Amino acid sequence: MILINALTLSRDNLILRWPQARDIELVITFLQYGTRAEIIGHFPQRGDACRWFAALVGHWHIHGYSYFTNEKKSGEIAGITGIWCPETWHKAEVDDVILSAFEGQRIAYEAASRARRWAYKDLGFTTLTSNIAPDNSRSQRLAKRMGAFYEKSYKNTYENEDMMPYRHPGPESFL
Repeated sequence: MILINALTLSRDNLILRWPQARDIELVITFLQYGTRAEIIGHFPQRGDACRWFAALVGHWHIHGYSYFTNEKKSGEIAGITGIWCPETWHKAEVDDVILSAFEGQRIAYEAASRARRWAYKDLGFTTLTSNIAPDNSRSQRLAKRMGAFYEKSYKNTYENEDMMPYRHPGPESFL
């Protein structure tokens, strides 16, 4: 069952697709138990993790963009990537979480690059950031590899934590 109208983006051996009902258990389990869940929010309680998944689906309906499910051409789910901008965010961000079993396979770079291109070309964004926790060196390296540069830290209203926004090059660099 598809939860919302199916939008699919492809890149090399990766498909970015709208979330589907079959993704719920994987995402909830990741948010509850995943050691890397802190990147987007760790929710030990199943109900809280389920509400987060519902929020990402709702974000699609409200804004017309959100997290895609990253699916390898083999059918394996490798993580989520997308454009995210909750109510109090300063700017929309390119964000991704790759499941640990798929690290080191260029999936984060491929998915984030494809989502950024879509945001610039199809959605008309003129600027994007990646909001990264100071201790998340892996995401900082990815942002730099994508050509983004560090701006200045700010307090994340959802997590009450300092964040390091990296500004991505504008659409003129990619279109």
